[in-house]
Amino acid sequence: MNDASIERKAILVQGSIAALMVALSVISYFDRTIMSIAGPRIIQEFSLSETEMGSVYSAFIFSYALLMIPGGHFADRFGPRLVVGIMGLGSALFTGLTALGGRPGLGTYFGIVPSFLAIRLGLGVFTAPLYPSCAKMNSIWFPLAQRARVWGVIAAGAGIGGAVSPLLFSWMIDRFGWRTAFFVAAVVTAALGLLWLKGVRDRPEEHPLVGSKGRSLLGLAQERAQMHNSSVPWRKLLADRNLMLLTLSYLTVGYFEYIFFFWIFYYFVEIRHMGQSQGAIYTMALFLTWMVMTPLGGWVTDRLVLRYGRRSGRRIVPVVALTTSAILLYVGANLQHPLAVAVVLSLALGFASATDGAFWASAIDLGKTEVGAACGILNTGGNLGGFVAPMLTPFIASFAGWTWGLYFGSLVVLAGVVVWFFIDVDPVASRLHSENVPIVRVEA
Repeated sequence: MNDASIERKAILVQGSIAALMVALSVISYFDRTIMSIAGPRIIQEFSLSETEMGSVYSAFIFSYALLMIPGGHFADRFGPRLVVGIMGLGSALFTGLTALGGRPGLGTYFGIVPSFLAIRLGLGVFTAPLYPSCAKMNSIWFPLAQRARVWGVIAAGAGIGGAVSPLLFSWMIDRFGWRTAFFVAAVVTAALGLLWLKGVRDRPEEHPLVGSKGRSLLGLAQERAQMHNSSVPWRKLLADRNLMLLTLSYLTVGYFEYIFFFWIFYYFVEIRHMGQSQGAIYTMALFLTWMVMTPLGGWVTDRLVLRYGRRSGRRIVPVVALTTSAILLYVGANLQHPLAVAVVLSLALGFASATDGAFWASAIDLGKTEVGAACGILNTGGNLGGFVAPMLTPFIASFAGWTWGLYFGSLVVLAGVVVWFFIDVDPVASRLHSENVPIVRVEA
């Protein structure tokens, strides 16, 4: 078999792995958000209070954030193929169990709220390793010059899942009932998990259609060798100044984005007095903007890295895009026309999401052999910001108004911009430059 044929097959396998990661990202966000779609029916059927249902919603993010770093560590130790496969099957199990959380079902024996709490905690446990494991796959299967755009496409899957879940799951509930709808979601999730286990290998040389020759033709040989020549125990990552600063900046992005995830529909309908249908359409538009801007930001980041190197190239998109997001949120809070508000706020979220590729590609570089753990730390920071924003935003609004609740989000993300000026995602190259040592660049 000639090199051209091997390369075509290798690229096809590479693309199929990226497509599977996107599909898993879509179904993951679908599974985690559909509880809020079914929530009103469950509240009515079992006479739950809004506070009780709120605790059920929060249970997922608690275990999800708590298990993020261990999940990434497992991907480093046991390989992302196995960890993502278990994630898919475990997520399917707990998505399906949600249908049994009421009465008749587990709620009969353990109580409605405790049953749903336990199920959502379990879903968070199994979902936690997904993105750190995908980052590990990204570092193994894709060269340096493609990592930010690949991550942008993976993250766009979350936007797709968030955009389609309100409409699709509402239709499923109306057609089949909420219990059957959860079972259907579980079956699709399990199918993707099995497809992943069947078609994916941890390393290119292990795949029958790629092998060592295909890995070399994909431009991975030098990156792989470089990665394995530098061993960094994952516990020491917590002492890595650059990774901690990167995580701090990502925390501010998480804060900014979760204002939109939890409160934008309420803001459109209750504060801006738009209709329910209009608010739903504008909310979906935000997620669609996220879907478009995330891969675009990753592609731009990769191009800038090729032109300016990792240190400057990875910094430009976060600095420009997050500053733009802060300004747009401020402007949107002061506009009056509903369509103008929706467009400007959609762009505010879109520019923030465009930085995802730069953040995750930088964590991959800083993690070296411990990519899963490094990205677990990064995503834990993002989710900590997301944990604070839904509570702090309405608290600020309660005494200063919703405009100031949004203003504070702009200030928070501007702090994340400042942090980027102290982050060096290529510290080895910087040290050699300061010592006047010639740098031999590895072509991506």
